[in-house]
Amino acid sequence: MGRTILAQVRTIFGVTRIFLSAPDVRQPEKDLLMAAVDSGWAAPAGPDLTAFESEIAAVTGAEHAVALSSGTAALHLALHALGVGEGDEVIVSTFTFAASANAVAYVGATPVFVDSSAADWNLDPELLEQSLAERAAADRLPAAVISVDLYGQPADYRRIEPICERYGVPLIEDAAESLGSSLAGRPGGSFGRVAALSFNGNKLITTSGGGMLVGADETLIERARFLSTQAKEPAPHYEHHEIGFNYRLSNLLAAFGRGQLATLDERIARRRWYFDRYVEVLGNVSGVTFQPEIDDGFCNRWLTCALIDPALAGFSSADLREHLDADEIESRPTWKPMHQQRSFAGVPTVLNGTADRLFDHGICLPSGSGMTDDDFDRVLTSIDTFLTRV
Repeated sequence: MGRTILAQVRTIFGVTRIFLSAPDVRQPEKDLLMAAVDSGWAAPAGPDLTAFESEIAAVTGAEHAVALSSGTAALHLALHALGVGEGDEVIVSTFTFAASANAVAYVGATPVFVDSSAADWNLDPELLEQSLAERAAADRLPAAVISVDLYGQPADYRRIEPICERYGVPLIEDAAESLGSSLAGRPGGSFGRVAALSFNGNKLITTSGGGMLVGADETLIERARFLSTQAKEPAPHYEHHEIGFNYRLSNLLAAFGRGQLATLDERIARRRWYFDRYVEVLGNVSGVTFQPEIDDGFCNRWLTCALIDPALAGFSSADLREHLDADEIESRPTWKPMHQQRSFAGVPTVLNGTADRLFDHGICLPSGSGMTDDDFDRVLTSIDTFLTRV
């Protein structure tokens, strides 16, 4: 039934549109969801919620976890639990989705956008250290650093973690896109004081909407858990001593997520296979390069992203994107840097031009693990047709 409805939604004038990263729904999550319904645990809390937290904690190497309504909620609660507030600054990767910076605004703090490294497209450790040194000299160190694992690629925490520790600034890993990735044997979600995960519909695994905050710091995680349920005090009546939030994930969605998590390795293998095929088709074209995989790292390749230099390739990323769109295939520009967004005009920045270049030349190609072989052949054929015309 669900697949039939999805097919109807995706079909336009008889041509099925291929999306960038559509939800990949399989039998295990259907079975676990219906089992949760049949068990009577339709209330927000329940055994699947607790089990999902434990299972995600095991995958990320975290000791503690709290399941939430979104990855944005996880970032918001992480900042709140760390005491970040009005008048504080928080260093944030500029090349990211808006949620990383929006959470800073939610607590009344000011983001400081720091540029990317060309080596992995993530937060540049040298610029981070420069920014922290300058702020330390001025006696205004930021209250936190948020480093994003872009498109599934872990940032260089071998350098970032020691820098943050040296200046005594708590590090939050925005691991929304890096479940199943690793760096030097450590899984995505295991870096910093806490890490935020996302289970949005376009991620490797989904709970429709959802997220999780994980980490070794039990006090921080339990503080976030308390805040996520309206900050209800332990009393027989509803007692509140501070403002809380309605951020808890439901038991039914957690059951769905458990089923998705059971096939995580298959989903990652499929996306990495797509990446390799894209490299075969486009990698030899002059001016086309792909997001590098960090040394001693493993990227889940949530999305395959390429850069196209029009001066060398003879075409731009926009040209390819428009061609794919005409063939009912969704692609997308890479993230527009936060320092270019009108919503954050005038905030402090530390730039080297990398994020601007990545946005100007970047394209995200269809990478959903649920694409059929025929769907993916359609994508590659469209790309091949485009290359023969330019």
